[in-house]
Formats: sequence, C-alpha cells, structure tokens
Amino acid sequence: MPELPEVETTRRGLLPLVGKNVRQVTIRNPSLRWPIPGHLPETLVNQQLVELTRRSKYILARFSNGTLILHLGMSGRICLLAKDEAPAKHDHFDIHFNDGQVLRLRDPRRFGAVLWASDDPSQHVLLKVLGLEPLDDEFDGAWLYRNIRTRKSPIKNVIMDSHLVVGVGNIYASESLFRAGIDPQTPANKVSQARCDKLVIEIKQTLRDALAAGGSSLRDFFGADGNPGYFQQTYNVYGRTGEPCRVCETKIQTVRLGQRSTFYCARCQR
Repeated sequence: MPELPEVETTRRGLLPLVGKNVRQVTIRNPSLRWPIPGHLPETLVNQQLVELTRRSKYILARFSNGTLILHLGMSGRICLLAKDEAPAKHDHFDIHFNDGQVLRLRDPRRFGAVLWASDDPSQHVLLKVLGLEPLDDEFDGAWLYRNIRTRKSPIKNVIMDSHLVVGVGNIYASESLFRAGIDPQTPANKVSQARCDKLVIEIKQTLRDALAAGGSSLRDFFGADGNPGYFQQTYNVYGRTGEPCRVCETKIQTVRLGQRSTFYCARCQR
C-alpha cells in the first residue's frame, strides 16, 4: 500500500497542473471503495486547480469551488500524462486540462477514492479523525512520550495508529524502530522519554530519506511521472528475514504484530 512518502512523491509529480483549468472530467468506473461523485464532470469543468496539498495519505486538489480528495488505496496510481492516451483496463477516472495534460487514476483493486468536499476538507469524516503529521514540528519526543503513557500495545502498533500520527506505515515503522534501536514488541508505555526523542528523530529521517529516494518500489509503486521509488534498496530490516543485519550480522527476525509482519534485529533492537 502506498504510504506517506509515496503519496507525497505523487503529489509533487502533479504540481505542474497547479494553475491549469479543467476542460473535461471522465468517469469510466465509479465503483471504487466509495462511489465517485457523479456530479464531478459538471462541477469541475472550467475550474482552475488552485493548490495541491497532502493530509496523511490523501492528496487534496483545491479548486475555486471545492476540494477533490484522492486516495491511492492498496494499489492505485495517479499518472500525469502529457496528452490523452487510450485508457487501460483499470483506468477509472480522468481530469483533462486545457493544455492537454491528463490526470489519470489507475486502480486495479478499486480500493482508492475520489471524493468531493464543497467546504473545509479538514472536516471531512475521513480527515478530521487523523493525528499529527510526522514531519511537523509539533511531533516531537516530548509529545510522543506524553501520548503513549497509557498505551500497552507494542510500540510499533502505536506509531502506526493514524489517530495518533499519520503516515508511518509498516515499512517505515520497522525501519524507524531499527534505526532507533527499539524492539518493536516493547509496550509503548515502557518506552522512555529519551528513547521517544530518538524514535521521533528516526521516524522523521526515515521518511525524509524515503522522500529523497522517490518512495519505495514495493510491488508496483510508481510516481506520477512513471518512475519507481528506490528506498527499497536501502532497507535495513524490512523484508529481510534470515538475512544478516547490516550492522551486527545477526539474522533478521520476523514477528506478527497487529496482523502485520514485523522485521527486526534482536541484537541491535532492545
């Protein structure tokens, strides 16, 4: 599933569309996770794309009359095409701009979303329950320490809770905990202030490194420009069960936490 770095990479790839006007909207298959609003072809025509932002794993395309909320789901991809091309089987939604460029949603599993907010998108039912953005200054070690004092779940599960902090998916949680030297199975309320400080630093750096690499190429992630991400090539623990730790050469282990495979080094992470 695309996580925060992949979604942010996609958003950045779409920035050339800002300031452009919509010529036409095409809905080929409205049956995504939630139905694509049928009014969009009329609502968006002749509207200017004013701004492209991101909240968690949602891309927010603000027009003068409202905001389009886009989510990639499990395997979705938003492509930026220089000109209209014949749609493929899983190409469900297009926005055609006046200069000929096309924003196209390709979603084989149809778990993605194309939604509309006519007022403040932050109050949308899917967005208003979200926690802090991990790259914001407010997310620091002191804040994390305060907010996990009553949490007995494994620390990995807690930092993946989008009600607490958004965008720290399975890959980036495993990698951040390795960098911080924390066993992912440690109860959250047993993590000290000093270790929270270290963990937040490593979460931020892991996400920044992933952004610099264009996201991960796990499965079929590609950015809006069609290029794959390369962070996968630097994984320390994720997906490396049985391989030697890059630091101490101990074999990487796997455990199931919250129904997710979790990878760690029993020697480096305590």
